[in-house]
Amino acid sequence: MEFEITLNGESRRVPQGTSVADLIGSLVLLPEQVAVERNRALVRRVEQAATRLEPGDEIEVVTLVGGG
Repeated sequence: MEFEITLNGESRRVPQGTSVADLIGSLVLLPEQVAVERNRALVRRVEQAATRLEPGDEIEVVTLVGGG
């Protein structure tokens, strides 16, 4: 079963039971290179695997880019 979330302002369907970590993996991103907010609250890296997405969640994923 799937449900809808908003990811960076766009609608996206995800399977029930999807965690924040699963979502990051499906986007082919490295967890150490992104910051994630769920409903405007930061999801700490250590909590991403245990944080399950819910219908209607608003997720913002920001890629961190280093430079010098």
